[in-house]
Amino acid sequence: MNRKLIETEGQRWVELGIVTPVQYKQILKLYTERDHAIGLVPLLGSILLGLGLISFIAANWQGISELFRLIIILIALCGFYFTGEALLRKNQEKLGIACIGLGLISFGTGIILIAQMFHLQAYDVSSWIVWGIAGAAVTYLYRSRYLFLLTLIIVSITEWYSVVEFNHFSYLTFAIMIIGLGSYVWIRKDSLVTWLFSISFIIQSFMLVEVNDWHFLWNAIPVILLYTLGDAVQESKIRVPFQSAALISIYLFDLFFIIIVGNQDHVDLYDHLLAKTFPFLISVAFIFVISIYLKLRQNRGITGFDWILLPVLLYLPFEVDILYIFILFLFSSFILWRGYVEGWRFKINLGTLLFLCSTMAAYIKLTWDFMDKSLFFIIGGSLLLGLSWVLNRRRNKFLEDNKEVIDRD
Repeated sequence: MNRKLIETEGQRWVELGIVTPVQYKQILKLYTERDHAIGLVPLLGSILLGLGLISFIAANWQGISELFRLIIILIALCGFYFTGEALLRKNQEKLGIACIGLGLISFGTGIILIAQMFHLQAYDVSSWIVWGIAGAAVTYLYRSRYLFLLTLIIVSITEWYSVVEFNHFSYLTFAIMIIGLGSYVWIRKDSLVTWLFSISFIIQSFMLVEVNDWHFLWNAIPVILLYTLGDAVQESKIRVPFQSAALISIYLFDLFFIIIVGNQDHVDLYDHLLAKTFPFLISVAFIFVISIYLKLRQNRGITGFDWILLPVLLYLPFEVDILYIFILFLFSSFILWRGYVEGWRFKINLGTLLFLCSTMAAYIKLTWDFMDKSLFFIIGGSLLLGLSWVLNRRRNKFLEDNKEVIDRD
């Protein structure tokens, strides 16, 4: 719990007679002041130092003998790891983790430089995968969010490089992220970590579908699996990022469909979008049943309304773009309503943003073809600004009138 929150809420607890002033001070002592800005300095410094060393060595690399190159790589690798471990034992956590991070960067850089030095030809991303495994190992060993972020970047770049350079999706890289980093997400129960993991999972799933030239709608399957995984957990710090990331990605697809594709006159786009009807709908129905069961078991059945976003109505024989405009309005209104009912700032803000996006999609769809473009932008901008002002005023008034709202962001 945040010390600032304890300070503000604790005074109200004393006024309400829940705790005594003495107890309030005792509770406050349990939460020491932390200067997060200062804590970030060693981590940012390690990144800059790492980049500086890499650029310096790379600039002078050709003039160094092969044996000395290997010695430099070995000294850097061992030196950073040993220094990091020594600092951690002295309770210098930030500096220690920064050095461990430099060790991880040195490890990957060493692999690349050695391959270049001995002219080793790469036909896959095996060396990058080894780097990702090392990153997952140190992340799990030191339980560090910074090391998690470094490893997630390494793994994501590895997958991207495999797809772009070799036109091959690396299932092993994907498994490292899901198992290696996913286990850390499960243990850490950190909202930011879970958000980053979810975004990377969705992007890599998109790569999987594209590199195999599957129909675009198959992207929905891993996304709704991520959403359903959120139904299986009770901790909101894991469930909310899982499900929010999944819902936002599906919402963006629906938005793309309304604005870009529009209707079934675009035959080529429709052919690329739609997966085979029976296997796709059966898969969706199976996951849907599991999701609803998990929701009902946790008394969250009302959130089953989220499934209205799923683009299964694209299989209907008539134009569905207008129908999906109403669906986006319904969904954004639902999120906004639930945010006010639950007194949850995150949902209120998200619902407001989604409602504005739905308005923009409807405006573009209904007016773009026949309205003068300058007039289109003037009216559209005025509409969005006015609607944004009304919604933000309503939100601010609600938050002012409900001081006891718990900020669960």
